[in-house]
Amino acid sequence: MTDKPTIPASPSEDEYVRQVTAAEPPPLLAERDPFELFGEWFAEAVKKEVNDGNAMALATVDADGLPDVRMVLLKDVDASGFAFYTNLESDKGRQLETHPKAALLFHWKSLRRQVRVRGTVTPTTPEEADAYFATRARPAQIGAWASAQSRPLPDRLALEKKIAEVGLRFGLGRVTRPPHWSGFRLRPQSFEFWRDRPFRLHERLVFDRGESGSGEGWTTRRLFP
Repeated sequence: MTDKPTIPASPSEDEYVRQVTAAEPPPLLAERDPFELFGEWFAEAVKKEVNDGNAMALATVDADGLPDVRMVLLKDVDASGFAFYTNLESDKGRQLETHPKAALLFHWKSLRRQVRVRGTVTPTTPEEADAYFATRARPAQIGAWASAQSRPLPDRLALEKKIAEVGLRFGLGRVTRPPHWSGFRLRPQSFEFWRDRPFRLHERLVFDRGESGSGEGWTTRRLFP
């Protein structure tokens, strides 16, 4: 690299003052259900983010314990957890099979908010995977068959050839879900809600499941920014 990239400067005091004089957000209340609070933030993000308000960073670890992270799309969320779908033979699929724990990060830049989630991961049911797969656009369904995700690709032509082969195989018929393609659900053990505040004095609120792991009750704590 010959030219060093330009890193944006930290905000000036005047810029921070403008943030201070903006409308003061309501306080983050600890007496909330974290899924309910997430639902409110998520609904606002879907409306205001320019692209993919349901995008989230998924962190896993490989066989050597080295962290891996990539962006995926949230496809379902309820009290049982956060669901997403992938090729089970991809790096993330194999890593989650070996180490079924993960972390998620939602960063909504336009809202100056983020949510961190950590927990255990289990497979979705085949019925859930079938139902979601049926909602995908047909080219995406064919792509799920054609792509050997995470493995070496000789050139783009090799992928296009595979896509054509799969398309011919299914013809005009329904594209079924590949056996190597399914979903995972992360059951949260903790949430951290983060909201930007001026002068880097951010607001952070953590929800932890009770020791019983039942999820019936959450303990809360605030963190220094």
